[in-house]
Amino acid sequence: MRLSLLKPVINRPGPWASVYANVPLSTEDAAKQQELTASATTAQLFALGADEATCGAVHEALLTPQEGSRGPHAGRVLFAAHGEIVLDTPLPGPPAIPFAAWGPVPRVTPLLAAIGDDPVCLVVRLDRAGADFSLVGERGTGSTGRHSRTTSPLPRTAAGDPFERHFRTKTENTWEHNAGEIADAVREAFEKSGAEAVVLVGEARERHLVHEKLPEPLRALTYESSHGGRAPGAESALVDRDIAQVRAVQEREHIARVADRFRTGAGPGNESAPHAAAGIPALIEAAREHRIDTLLVSPHGSDIARQVWVGSDADQLAVRGTELSYLGEEHPAVARADDALVRSAAATGADVVVVRDPDRAPTGGLGAILRGTVDAGRE
Repeated sequence: MRLSLLKPVINRPGPWASVYANVPLSTEDAAKQQELTASATTAQLFALGADEATCGAVHEALLTPQEGSRGPHAGRVLFAAHGEIVLDTPLPGPPAIPFAAWGPVPRVTPLLAAIGDDPVCLVVRLDRAGADFSLVGERGTGSTGRHSRTTSPLPRTAAGDPFERHFRTKTENTWEHNAGEIADAVREAFEKSGAEAVVLVGEARERHLVHEKLPEPLRALTYESSHGGRAPGAESALVDRDIAQVRAVQEREHIARVADRFRTGAGPGNESAPHAAAGIPALIEAAREHRIDTLLVSPHGSDIARQVWVGSDADQLAVRGTELSYLGEEHPAVARADDALVRSAAATGADVVVVRDPDRAPTGGLGAILRGTVDAGRE
């Protein structure tokens, strides 16, 4: 999961207002509903102890339509502190449970659960003249460039011309050469982009030629869409559906690999040199020592809402408040275990994976693969 979205809130001191709002966009009384949502949210935050400046900033933000919202009801998340909206981001849909919270750390776990693993696909729209590249993820689509052929097509000869066979052979060689160049460009773009899969869009022959010329293991991560083409808007809805299906497969496979690695690392025989950590005390110790490589979070685990103690710094967390005095925190506060651990993991460059399948989730809903033991990166 890409945690760059959380960067503005991770190392900034609180307390924090966290708002998950369901804001109507296209109903007849949208403005009235928006005003009611803003007023009710502000009143709830004030009752929880939020300062007037932060409540005012949240109220004003909720009255302002947000760009990038989709559907008749847009899900929206705001994080505010000290009278300022620090992060305002749309959700893929309405929040599972709209709420407002006030606490020492932001309530980021529901946001991660909503956006999911967010695998990024490199989409290649190609034809005989070249290819256009774009990256597609939950946070949007962005162009990454294009590749134009270097070998020009040969002038066509008349049917029955004695040089017709020679022309066809030359044309085949030209297509082969161009497909090889495009395949090299796809490999280079994939390596630079950090994408996790490739989707080829275009005529069947061009797709197959490029696919066959890709190196392994990239070929195994490449899919073909039988819809659309290089022209703008060509069957875009069907292409978008194919891309969404590829991203869903990548997400499921990545979560399954991480869950299996955690289960292997936490199994019998690893007690002397643990590959994984489970249980609040072990996870807090690993977080304080910056040993978490990948944090696993289940939205419905029994440990996620347990109270832990935190300080102003992301690595200041403990089972008991008295422990934080040794870490230099004079005013410890209580926070949810999941949010405290996510904040710490994100601050130290760790990955976070939301595991929704209860059969794959760690006991209690929280677990970690530790650094220096198991390769928890994407394959």
